[in-house]
Amino acid sequence: MRNTAVIFFPAFDWAISPSHPEREERLLYTRDQIFEEGIMDLPNVIEYKPRLATDTDIARVHFCVPDISSVTTEAHYVSAGCSLVIADAVMSKQVDNGFSIARPPGHHSMTVVHGNRGFCNINNEAIMVEYIRKKYDIRRIAVVDTDVHHGDGSQEIFYHDPDILFISFHQDGRTLYPGSGFIEELGGPAALGSTINIPLRPKTSDDGILYIIDNLVLPMLKEFGAEVVVNSAGQDNHFTDPLADMRFSATGYAELNHRLKPDIAVLEGGYSIETALPYVNMGLIMAMAGLDYSNLREPDYHPGMFKESPSAMDYIKKLVDAQWHNFSSRDELVKAAKTRFKPMYSVTERIFYDTDYISEDQKNQIKICDDCHGYRLIDSNGHYRTGRDGRIFGVCVPIYACERCQAEAEKHYQKMISQHAAYDHIYLQDRKADRYLSYNCRTGLEKTIL
Repeated sequence: MRNTAVIFFPAFDWAISPSHPEREERLLYTRDQIFEEGIMDLPNVIEYKPRLATDTDIARVHFCVPDISSVTTEAHYVSAGCSLVIADAVMSKQVDNGFSIARPPGHHSMTVVHGNRGFCNINNEAIMVEYIRKKYDIRRIAVVDTDVHHGDGSQEIFYHDPDILFISFHQDGRTLYPGSGFIEELGGPAALGSTINIPLRPKTSDDGILYIIDNLVLPMLKEFGAEVVVNSAGQDNHFTDPLADMRFSATGYAELNHRLKPDIAVLEGGYSIETALPYVNMGLIMAMAGLDYSNLREPDYHPGMFKESPSAMDYIKKLVDAQWHNFSSRDELVKAAKTRFKPMYSVTERIFYDTDYISEDQKNQIKICDDCHGYRLIDSNGHYRTGRDGRIFGVCVPIYACERCQAEAEKHYQKMISQHAAYDHIYLQDRKADRYLSYNCRTGLEKTIL
């Protein structure tokens, strides 16, 4: 038996549209089921109350264009705040672990935010990770994303950080949004092998996913030595989910959680509102609390209903072998990449915001440093459906940057202010100093984000 914190936030006042799959009923059916079954009456399952995240919490992770209030609602502050409440409860040892059952979700939200993509505006897990590192001086954290959609936002935020192990298993991006998450996506030059993707064929079942947990994820977590393990708990791998084509069961999710033993779980996707989510969420809570979930029953499912074919298991085993090799070789990969790309690594990409129909052209430059994993410069131009553009420049200093990189990054910020004609806003995100600045190029005013 373990003491488990649970927090609910259905966000009654936030919806993309009244009939959209991402709506408040996702949590209401779960809440009814859990209270009916008496789970919340158990002495080791403790309900916590939501609170608001702050602008500083959000600015630690995001460059919101033009500002945070323009791309969020109060519901986003509360949803992110729920994960911080759970983090405080776990890190202060009030409980052994905790589950934030809140919406809106966040794992498709990237460093730069021009609007909503994949139902996400701000990234709850990333905000929580940086909060934990700043408040509790925790360095090495693992994020295991179990959503059926690749956690491309979380991947992008952590892509250049070797102290964050990001693992995502998901339905193959060639068959599902967002079309990313392939095994070649291993991290930036200073963090190669710290991003691990496992793209799965449609119709993968409990057997395949649990094989990956046992033979890849758990050995990686042990080798990495994570001080905190976070489950980005998407539940749309379920066989009834209307937005995907996988074959996971509620019992499978409970067993996954039992084996993974996350310190913190944060709800992401899952859109089978009546037939899956109440049972999956109950299974996760029971597993985290150390309760017997062997009698968990869900409609239209019986054990052995789905089996992996020999060819499917062979594919999974090859994936596991390939990604274990990449993870095990990360020191050699980083050494070679730093030599190759020094002093600056550059990459450009086009990002599409499917919900708000925004396209973004983005150029990244990452400093290659021998003493830390370098700072990051982001030139982003958002093209909105109204016909206008929003161009920003962001300077990101990681929390464990060396003093030389911190000083260089500050000079870049000041230099861009003096040459700001092409931009609308210029931002400084200095996680090392916990200082966040926004410069409005049209008014010439600089604001500290608090």
